[in-house]
Amino acid sequence: MLSSILSDYVKRHRYTRLQPLAALIDMDGTLYDSMGNHAEAWCRMCEENGLSVTREEFFLYEGMTGAGTIDILMQRCRGRHATEEECISLYRRKTEIFKELPPVRPMPGAKDLTDLMKTVGMRRVLVTGSGQNSLLNRLDEDFPGVFTDGMRVTSRDVTRGKPHPEPYIRGMQIAGVTPSQAIAVENAPLGVKSAATAGAFTVGVVTGPVARTELEAAGAAVVYDSMTECAEEFPTLLYEMLTLNL
Repeated sequence: MLSSILSDYVKRHRYTRLQPLAALIDMDGTLYDSMGNHAEAWCRMCEENGLSVTREEFFLYEGMTGAGTIDILMQRCRGRHATEEECISLYRRKTEIFKELPPVRPMPGAKDLTDLMKTVGMRRVLVTGSGQNSLLNRLDEDFPGVFTDGMRVTSRDVTRGKPHPEPYIRGMQIAGVTPSQAIAVENAPLGVKSAATAGAFTVGVVTGPVARTELEAAGAAVVYDSMTECAEEFPTLLYEMLTLNL
């Protein structure tokens, strides 16, 4: 089954081989079990500002920049694009509320996966739509040695966030790899679409209310039911990639 998935992927992209040299990894909902807090913070900020939203929709916006999310909300609720000042002030307020909520924890299995990537010598690049330092500043403590200096792409580093491929194209550039040499790990449809459109072999992981069918529809080549399962199955994925007979 996995070998067939890999063969189809290679043929579809017209690659000559797969060489998994780099791992491009999302943060919220992938490395951290943080999406519940993000959704809560967005909802509270929107309620304060008279914007009608549902908690569930923010799981689907995951991966988009804060400004992009605010613009969607303003178009729907106010019938116009958000101003630059609104994007800054509303996102600042959302960030303040997020910091007031109980601290989030690393996602179970995430450290096992990133430690494995480090052990086998894959270059690791964080690719997140977030710009919140409350989590970015914790990465070195929670995932020591995983992301070295300069190996991060955040909302501050791109002009077009997920689902546009720019974040993952930028991640590949930082890692110094081609798409056939990159594996992306994502838990949200917008992030999956971003990575898949950039040409990376995209692993979807179910870590919240988003169904695996939505990750598959967005372009995930394989989908695991948890980060723990992803970590357990990752050595097999690497082996199958390296021994694939084209």
